[in-house]
Amino acid sequence: MQKIISYPLSVLAYVLFFLVLCIFHPVQYVCFNLFGYKAHKKSVDVLNYCLLRILWATFSTAKIEMKAELPEGKPLIFVANHQGLYDIIGMGWFLRKYHPKYVSKVELGKGIPSVSYNLNHGGSVLIDRKDPKQALPALKKMAEYIEANNRSTVIFPEGTRSKNGKPRSFASNGLKILCKYAPNALVVPVSINDSWKVFRYGNFPLGVGNHLTFTVHAPIEIKGTDFNTLFEQAENAVVGDIRY
Repeated sequence: MQKIISYPLSVLAYVLFFLVLCIFHPVQYVCFNLFGYKAHKKSVDVLNYCLLRILWATFSTAKIEMKAELPEGKPLIFVANHQGLYDIIGMGWFLRKYHPKYVSKVELGKGIPSVSYNLNHGGSVLIDRKDPKQALPALKKMAEYIEANNRSTVIFPEGTRSKNGKPRSFASNGLKILCKYAPNALVVPVSINDSWKVFRYGNFPLGVGNHLTFTVHAPIEIKGTDFNTLFEQAENAVVGDIRY
């Protein structure tokens, strides 16, 4: 019955999603080219808010749970599990005051209204997952960017999303590079729950009645912490709060 109900609701959600992307593409262009980074950042914040609220069309919600206060004006590396598209939208809105940037696959940098423009002009970096050598300088560039500007980046060490909520093994290489070139940053574990349920049936129809949560844990100092210890602490914090 729930799946049957989700069909008309999913059509509505997809129409709204596409309209929002199309509307905010020129808005981003105007903000970036006429008013600069701050205006563009505000437009992306509102974009993420609107996309997140489209969850209401499927009777779903999203919230953030802060287990610790995070300092502003300091580079941050958010380390999270990956369950789906709404991971990025949710973190983009809930953590907006920390200016989150993304290490994204190169395919998303072309042809997607609003999304591609933001990835190319908002401070994120694009990597080709088929070319590991290309990823290293991209990650270094991201680390140096957040270090110089006291902003944040988001990394999903699983590499690909979980389709049932169960976390995959974390890979350490990406985080290790970020820590090396952003030594003043804090590593902040984030546990994401029930984002996968939005696409539990695939791309269509959407799941209904879901309650997404983003749990932000206490930050870990890079300086003075052995990387292997830091990586283990971050992974344990993320995985320990995932419900599956």
